[in-house]
Amino acid sequence: MLPIDLQHLPSTDELPCSDDTPVDNEDQNLLPNLLLFLLNTLWAERMDWFFAVDMAIYHTTGVNPRVPVVPDAFLSLGVERKKGGKSRRSYAVWEEDGVVPILVLEMVSHKPGGEYDEKMEIYASLGVLYYVVYNPEFWQRDRHQPFEVYKLMEGKYKLESGEPYWMAEVGLGIGRCQMQFGNVMQEQLTWFDEAGDRHLSEAEMERQQKELERQQKELERQQKERLAERLRALGEDPDRLL
Repeated sequence: MLPIDLQHLPSTDELPCSDDTPVDNEDQNLLPNLLLFLLNTLWAERMDWFFAVDMAIYHTTGVNPRVPVVPDAFLSLGVERKKGGKSRRSYAVWEEDGVVPILVLEMVSHKPGGEYDEKMEIYASLGVLYYVVYNPEFWQRDRHQPFEVYKLMEGKYKLESGEPYWMAEVGLGIGRCQMQFGNVMQEQLTWFDEAGDRHLSEAEMERQQKELERQQKELERQQKERLAERLRALGEDPDRLL
């Protein structure tokens, strides 16, 4: 293997943003994007993170820095939310002060893509701390569990236990839940807090707030009605007093 010229690495302007491999089911785009949308709510005030869906990661730990690895999603911390105020076309580790993603997500599709071997080795070599594999349909075929979280320890990935799984270094837990999207109930990936409670989306929080307001108004109506009944029992006209 020829040595990599670290002094003359290409810029992301020269590199493809992906490997142009099409997804083979809609969830490969939908579920990672739902994680991103929720992060935009949870970390709205933070500018030190970047979450990408189906974006190429270029690095110098492989045979060629022009050959990327393209996970279904990844999260990096300690980087600019917008690189130089602009959207990234791809993610080159050498343009991010050496910051590698702290979390990578791979979703297993109909055609196996090396999620349990080749890609695992790449992410371990790169130094990705958490590697999440979501395999709801083909886990029996692959002899794995539908949802697995691996943590890098001494250069190798160790399968962790527990779901949702709390990632202290990230400040988030990740796991599955049944949620409605587009009037369809389905299993989704989402973020959890340290107590294991699911973080609510902005729309869910708005609905929850409206429901609390509705309940408060109903409680006030009931209290007013009970008071009116007491006044009538005392021979008073509540319409003149309330």
